[in-house]
Amino acid sequence: MKRIKQRYRYSFVLLKQLVKTDFKIRYQGSALGYLWTLLRPLALFTILYIVFVKFLRVGDQIPYFAVYLLVGIVFWNFFVEVTLGSVGAIVAKGDLMRKLSFPRYVIIVAGSFSASINLLINMVVVFLFMLLSHVPLRVNGLLIVFPLMELFVFSLSVGLLLSALFVRFRDINYIWEVALQAGFYATPILYPITLVMAMSITAAKVLMLNPMAQIIQDARAFLVTEQTETIATIYGSSWARLIPVTIVLLLAVVSVWYFKKRSPYFAEEV
Repeated sequence: MKRIKQRYRYSFVLLKQLVKTDFKIRYQGSALGYLWTLLRPLALFTILYIVFVKFLRVGDQIPYFAVYLLVGIVFWNFFVEVTLGSVGAIVAKGDLMRKLSFPRYVIIVAGSFSASINLLINMVVVFLFMLLSHVPLRVNGLLIVFPLMELFVFSLSVGLLLSALFVRFRDINYIWEVALQAGFYATPILYPITLVMAMSITAAKVLMLNPMAQIIQDARAFLVTEQTETIATIYGSSWARLIPVTIVLLLAVVSVWYFKKRSPYFAEEV
């Protein structure tokens, strides 16, 4: 443990400083400052709630659909914040890499930790909405830690891969923006998965193989209502959850391998 501590001591110190710096300068100069951490997802939630719930009557069959919707938005925003922030993170720190020798992954991990602070703040807002909406508090709610952990690993893995690819292929930024727009509508955030199931159970099964769909639906099932359709209920087996989890783990291995392979050349290529 002493050797491990000595080996990674500098990385931990640098990681801490990067997280603090990133969080401080994010809203520097804005009138509302850190309040934007709460206002951004709440503003999006308000618009979507009015359009899809009040006017289009989406989710009438889902208990506490307002909280149900908010959970999906908060989780998706974290994924977007980590991945989009990671794309150009290595290139943006090019001067720092040429001056100092340090593990390059610290840059991406720091951005992920900074986004995690926002996520935790937003989860407090979700909890307050649950109280205001009289959502029953269940012991299963404690299991939310598992979707949160999977969300972090998945987002960080995608971020590592995108950041390494962007150093060589600058079109990655535009491609990923389009992919996120498509992913937002392909993930059951605005609509319940039951609408897809009513049209095609096969389409619903394919849709739930997306790790973000599985993560969001599991989080809703733990926090909001047990009536939430999850990958386990759609496939009729709890083992089905291993499919997206395996995808996340394989992606993590590939991302770490590729990032480690390319990192020695980052300072020269940026």
